[in-house]
Amino acid sequence: MTPQATSESADINSSPAPSAGTTELQNAVIRFAGNSQDGIQTIGGLLAKLAGRSAREVMTYMTIPSTISGGPSIFQVHLGSGEVLSAGDESDFLFAFYQHSYDSHIGSLRPGGICIYDTDNVETVDRELDALHVGVPITSTTVEALGGSARERGKNLFVLGLVTQIFKLDREKVVGLVARQFGRKGEDVLRNATLAFDAGYAYPVGDLLSLDYALEAGRGSGGDKVTTDGNTAMVLGLLAGGVRYGAAYPITPWSTIMEQLRAELPKYGGLFVQAEDELAAVSMALGFAYSGHTAVTGSAGPGISLKMEALSYATMAELPLVVVNVQRGGPSTGLPTSVEQSDLMQAIYGSHGDCPRIVLAPKNVADCFHIAVEACEAARRYSCPVFILTDMALASRIEAFDQPDLDRCLHEPAVDLAPRGGDFKPYPLDAETRHAPPGAPMAGGKYPVVTGLEHDEWGHPSANPAIHQRMTERRREKIKAYAATLPLPQIDGDASGEILLVGWGSTWGPIREAGERLRAKGRKVGSLHLRHLNPMPNGLEAVFAGYDHVIVVEMNDEGLYGHGQLATLLRARHCDPKIRSICKTDGLNYQVRDIVSRAEEAAGV
Repeated sequence: MTPQATSESADINSSPAPSAGTTELQNAVIRFAGNSQDGIQTIGGLLAKLAGRSAREVMTYMTIPSTISGGPSIFQVHLGSGEVLSAGDESDFLFAFYQHSYDSHIGSLRPGGICIYDTDNVETVDRELDALHVGVPITSTTVEALGGSARERGKNLFVLGLVTQIFKLDREKVVGLVARQFGRKGEDVLRNATLAFDAGYAYPVGDLLSLDYALEAGRGSGGDKVTTDGNTAMVLGLLAGGVRYGAAYPITPWSTIMEQLRAELPKYGGLFVQAEDELAAVSMALGFAYSGHTAVTGSAGPGISLKMEALSYATMAELPLVVVNVQRGGPSTGLPTSVEQSDLMQAIYGSHGDCPRIVLAPKNVADCFHIAVEACEAARRYSCPVFILTDMALASRIEAFDQPDLDRCLHEPAVDLAPRGGDFKPYPLDAETRHAPPGAPMAGGKYPVVTGLEHDEWGHPSANPAIHQRMTERRREKIKAYAATLPLPQIDGDASGEILLVGWGSTWGPIREAGERLRAKGRKVGSLHLRHLNPMPNGLEAVFAGYDHVIVVEMNDEGLYGHGQLATLLRARHCDPKIRSICKTDGLNYQVRDIVSRAEEAAGV
């Protein structure tokens, strides 16, 4: 495990028992609104880790300014004793650090919600709103607790203390998380963090609230939980899948994967190289793959564009390469810290020539681990580049999930240097690709060649028209063979009816929850999520036939013809005019209520 991922045995009975008259909450959506310099991501992350240690479900959402100087930022935590599928359309509790935080986010508070604001920085509040306003001198009380030595630093820990008191969270566990987070920074830092937390925990905010609150105990199994973000889960999956070598160049929001691989791969006898540019990085990764390893490279959309020339080489040479694209808003530099799903066509068709490749997309943080393992297996099995399309929402989101069965997931990598017989061909027309790494003895004395030129069965360059035709076909047919192994995705809800909601990537949870809300209204609705985007599973047309409307929900533009990228692919494959789109490109996650209303509008119900 990397330091950012935690796995703890959950103790669902360790929180203090609620007193008589306490309002127990099954779910609570808490939004912290301030500046990125205030450390609100830190306290949000600590609350998410606490949920994982208390058998509760959790999902987070945050916004990060793209400027180096920082700026307005939020961190939203959805805690629940049951299944949590989205970060929450509205917040139940808003902590506003500044006037701009209050003005920008008071609209996110549900009717009857509670806003706790810093009276040192928020001068005007709207008392006409259906909300309970509670003013707390967060800044000055923090400064007083720290003796003025750290100015405003530490008010995030003061707020964490408030939250721990308000929701009757397990104080001992929270203090342990604070010690773990800040202890390695030195005794002085930890002392100040503890003082700020204690000041918040002791502040009599309960006297100002009209109700006494507590979160319900978690309903989880009580077994080991992993609490981490999508990028870290991806790293763990790549390690489990057998990746030991790779190369890349930094870019938001891919960079944390690269940094963790640089730290972790040497522990396994491997190596990760930060190259001088994107083309150099993918070329180095291809060199690792040529040497007999399952290699990895990655970037965001702009960097993937720069890699495309060499990625077509990976298809021609049929090398096992995993390519991670953590999508963000585009085009060009676009929205570096916002979410979008606009690189699907790039992943499938981005290179020159006929360049078939496998494209996968995880649905949640846990699936970032599992899909990385699957991508490694597919890259080895079919000797081709495998794209993983994750996105900014999954990269930064924190979730708690069951510990994976590592005995079933782990692949111990080994370079096959066994002698090859006299009939060895790396690219046989009648069999699967089988490479011979440099150093493998060749009994026939004829050594294979790896090249970007079209080639014969031994890899030797050839411009023969018939050979090019046959080799193009074999590169295509092995991807079709992979499609034949894919199961149809599970349908949640009604197996037939009025509406089928279809999605991919991080829209999985909101789509499922939207389906639940529509069924609660009496609609016959199902939802289906595609993890395998190229090739897609066979048989989807039979599933679509059971519904009056097939509505694809995705975070990209509707394009010139009114359909998003996945919807365009589905319409092209199945020639079904009832496949329609719900699209958006505002850089924000989907709200469940938005999907519900737009699906009803699209279906005319």
